[in-house]
Amino acid sequence: LTSYCRTGWWNRSGSHTTKAFLPKMLELNHGHIVTVASSLGLFSTAGVEDYCASKFGAIGFHESLSHELKASEKDGINMTLVCPYLVDTGMFKGCRIRKEIEPFLPPLKPEFCVKQAMRAILTDQPMICTPRIVYMVNFMKSILPFEAIVCMYRFLGADKCMYPFLAQRKEAMNNNEAKNGI
Repeated sequence: LTSYCRTGWWNRSGSHTTKAFLPKMLELNHGHIVTVASSLGLFSTAGVEDYCASKFGAIGFHESLSHELKASEKDGINMTLVCPYLVDTGMFKGCRIRKEIEPFLPPLKPEFCVKQAMRAILTDQPMICTPRIVYMVNFMKSILPFEAIVCMYRFLGADKCMYPFLAQRKEAMNNNEAKNGI
């Protein structure tokens, strides 16, 4: 892991917390690194490309660092990747999947996500996806052709799930601009 320190690679990744704590963890061969990403870092949707890209990046950083720790035989440092589905924080208010599917996949309560993440951390689970169906979607994405995934997204309403959210945001921005005379 000295290559990280010499090249500054991890600094460019934006992970200042890792940069601050990892050297001591390596010295002690002890610690736990948690990366909170999103299901949108495992599979994407239309309209939030920048968000998906940042979550894919966080997952890539997590996986690369995990491999680096394994290769350096630092078995006392554990890692957990947290990938929740839509969390009811208001961040993506208005996001909607197909109405017939929505009762089976409602937005998750933040408290539930925290409990799931803490359970995964305390049991040294390498990855936690909530709800568990996210594992299946991720698996299907890895074995099915892209067009089959597109069909699955369309069936679930996941292909355009962010459109209502984006429309609300655009309307709010237009209203704000009108109020400010812009």
